[in-house]
Amino acid sequence: MRNSVNRPPTPDDTAEEEEEKQPSLHETINIKLIESGEKERLTELLRERLIECGWKDEMKALCRAFIKKKGRNNVTVDDLVHVITPKGRVSIPDSVKAELLQRIRSFLVQAAV
Repeated sequence: MRNSVNRPPTPDDTAEEEEEKQPSLHETINIKLIESGEKERLTELLRERLIECGWKDEMKALCRAFIKKKGRNNVTVDDLVHVITPKGRVSIPDSVKAELLQRIRSFLVQAAV
């Protein structure tokens, strides 16, 4: 099918179908977490646990070391995020991850009832 030179092609029905899609399971869970206030409670729990185990201080030290190595005027926030994020994710203690996962599972069981 050739498109007219003077007018854009007519959109397919697929564009309308995409707008009417149902949210994914991940999106639905996220919405329920936000609406119930559980997401905020989980975020606060995570923050507390990471401070308790020294993770926050460890990340702060990594940031300072990186800034010192590169020079204060040669580092952007994006540079820090790019370098520190992978190390930060890997270094979260398994016990903290397990506790958070258990809380999310408990929430999902209660929300399903």
